[in-house]
Amino acid sequence: MKTLVYLIIGVFFGIVMYKSEAASWFRIYEMFEFGSFHMYGIIGSALAIGVMGTQIIKRRNIKALGGQDMQLNPKAMSIPRYLFGGILFGLGWALAGACPGPMYVLAGAGYGSILIVIFGALGGTFIYGLLRNKLPH
Repeated sequence: MKTLVYLIIGVFFGIVMYKSEAASWFRIYEMFEFGSFHMYGIIGSALAIGVMGTQIIKRRNIKALGGQDMQLNPKAMSIPRYLFGGILFGLGWALAGACPGPMYVLAGAGYGSILIVIFGALGGTFIYGLLRNKLPH
């Protein structure tokens, strides 16, 4: 049952990403050129919804689908972590033309060349896992 719920949520997320043009390379290009508000509006809307959802979960003590308490653990404040991580994420996004969510949306929409990017991202994640203990956090 849980798998079906997650599948429905994922398909809905993909449809919203595709229809809002958040997976469009041209929209992402416009964003990096500061040529359009479109992507900033999508990202800002997602941020606002996330903040409101988190506050609702905290204040009403909402449980997860399995009935467990949701744990929202605060992250340690570290400027290098977010600075270098953000720069690497942004460079990868600019190079590939898509961040992780739209990569799978583009694959689902039939853009086969995005599979190269997905395999590259998975390879990078694997390498990070191997080197994680040796990197500053």
